[in-house]
Amino acid sequence: MKATRSALLISFALVSSGCAGAKMRGADSLSLSMPDNDLTAVQHTRDPEARRTNVLYLPARAITMQEFGRPELSSLLARMRALMHSTGGIGIAANQVGKQLQVFMIEAKPNNPRYQVLGEVPYQAFINPRIVAASIERRNFWHGCLSAVGEKRGNVATYEWIDVEAADEAGIVRRSRLGGLAAVIFQHELRHLLGGTYLDKATTFLDKAELDEKLDAKALSFFDRVDGRLPLLLDDYRVGETLEEYYGRRSL
Repeated sequence: MKATRSALLISFALVSSGCAGAKMRGADSLSLSMPDNDLTAVQHTRDPEARRTNVLYLPARAITMQEFGRPELSSLLARMRALMHSTGGIGIAANQVGKQLQVFMIEAKPNNPRYQVLGEVPYQAFINPRIVAASIERRNFWHGCLSAVGEKRGNVATYEWIDVEAADEAGIVRRSRLGGLAAVIFQHELRHLLGGTYLDKATTFLDKAELDEKLDAKALSFFDRVDGRLPLLLDDYRVGETLEEYYGRRSL
């Protein structure tokens, strides 16, 4: 049990080399087409001025009906998924590959040593996503991120379960309920599309080595129910609203 807990590291190494670089902005960042070069991670910044041009903090546009079924969308998803697999990740958002698009995916394979304690999460791509219902109950999770390389893990709360609505690659809008690790990953990725990372919400941080040691010693809460004192990762999001509604409200 100790080895399994240690392997988890309770963090999102969602991909270890991540995004298509902060250079992909403007028209390029809004298009479906991907660059030919290798992807590199867009990193977070605390500089308010730098956030004005960093894709992690810019609104993401919805995928249009005309874009569903296009090879460019399939290629985008395939490259995101390949990167996620090659780096042992369990989720990735489009703005982490330099794209201001309302797209992310989740997947935790049963042989992934970091997360197998929480079970397998089948591959799912979420396009134009929103949360339509959420539990009152919350659980804690120690987050890390490929867009926060070198930063400490942060402890934040996420809803225990969520009902979500999103289109699939074919453009079919589906509703489903997510719980467990799937719910955590979805909320982590939605945070990216809302803007930013867990670093903008967490108030308790530990470096990887100390976190690992404390988890092995069972000296820290791990995926436990928590009260309202622990910061909520999606504290500025209103359940039921689309991303366009969120962006519009936040710009007022």
